[in-house]
Amino acid sequence: MRFNDQFDFIRQHMKRNKLRVATTILAAMMGCAFLIILASVGFGLHKTITDGVLDNQLVTEIQVPGKETSDEKITDEEIQAMREIDHVIAGVKRSSPDAEAVAMLDERKGYVPAVLVDFEEEQKAGLALSQGEMPKSENEVLVGYHFAKQLLTEEEQKKVDEGEEVKGFTDNVVGQTFKLELSPYKEGVEPATWEFTVSGIMDEPAKDWIVNSKIYIDDSFGPEFNNKLALGESYNEILVYADDLQNVGTITKTLKDEGYYVYSVTEELDSMDMFFTALKAGLIFVGTIAVLIASIGIFNTMTMAVTERTREIGVMKAIGAQPKLIQKLFLMESAAIGIIGTVLAVISSYGISFLANWLVPIIIKSSLGGEEGMDDVTLLISVIPWQLVVIASVISIGVAMVSGWRPARKATKIDVIQALRQEL
Repeated sequence: MRFNDQFDFIRQHMKRNKLRVATTILAAMMGCAFLIILASVGFGLHKTITDGVLDNQLVTEIQVPGKETSDEKITDEEIQAMREIDHVIAGVKRSSPDAEAVAMLDERKGYVPAVLVDFEEEQKAGLALSQGEMPKSENEVLVGYHFAKQLLTEEEQKKVDEGEEVKGFTDNVVGQTFKLELSPYKEGVEPATWEFTVSGIMDEPAKDWIVNSKIYIDDSFGPEFNNKLALGESYNEILVYADDLQNVGTITKTLKDEGYYVYSVTEELDSMDMFFTALKAGLIFVGTIAVLIASIGIFNTMTMAVTERTREIGVMKAIGAQPKLIQKLFLMESAAIGIIGTVLAVISSYGISFLANWLVPIIIKSSLGGEEGMDDVTLLISVIPWQLVVIASVISIGVAMVSGWRPARKATKIDVIQALRQEL
């Protein structure tokens, strides 16, 4: 029997029992769609949280808080060694003087953090400016995006204390010369003042709630601050930057092997990946149960098909049809039910996924009353990757064929004489 004849044989039977076959296909579709949608929630949550982690920090940044073997601070020689590691584009050291910093511009003043940096390394790390240019002399500095807003008059400060919102210094701060007063936290040490000129303003932070009002000063002022104010050891922040996200894990491992405490985005992503892999596997397992339940319908349909076509099977055997051919026909029919149900399930799953991603975030945000910051949050309730479609399709079609195997085997064992004696 040619393949076209086999296909016509199956199609004619399915047309003859439209309602029963349609309900069986519907059951198979619902089981497969349930598996895809349920597992897609795990993929959606994984992507939402992963995107949130990647969006909240520079993905190529590796923080090095200190050494595992001692409490000593990381030396400049050790930082230089970090810069020489393969795929490292910059090793940044940021120091904060152990003193209270006050910036004064005319009658305005503001309490702002002072940070000593190496501008050359900062540029390699991707430092970006919203206005102005990089410092060209020692007394030129960069300021944070919100620096000017922190410079207040006495009257504005009173309003702030009363809970009112003020604009601060509204003119362009680039090119302005201000005084920086550092007051050590140690008793008995008088504050000292320096004059600096703003050469540029740092780029706006990615998140609205981040406030950057720092003053970035060339680290050559470090010894001068320490000598004049008798400061103790300043707080150091060591950051290593990779040239690409895929190299962050390798650099992180290298630094760990050399005895440093290390934190990078890969540390957080690895733990999340492990959790969500287990979650997605669990959801696929639960969804498979729904497919197995739907397989009962396929088994019943195929069993009834064998019973109804007993005489037809007898005739086929009488004219020389091999048992393997008969078994193949019934397996093809059960596979056809599984394939049609799977195709419909995939199409409906994408539709439900699209609807869920559009509707559920609206409901969640409205229920939270439009809390600040929620507009910037992207919620993905359901994500259907092609791998999930393949897994669900294999499970659904495989279960359908397994369900049809027993009735197909039964069809091959029908006695020819008994079958031909049955009335049409």
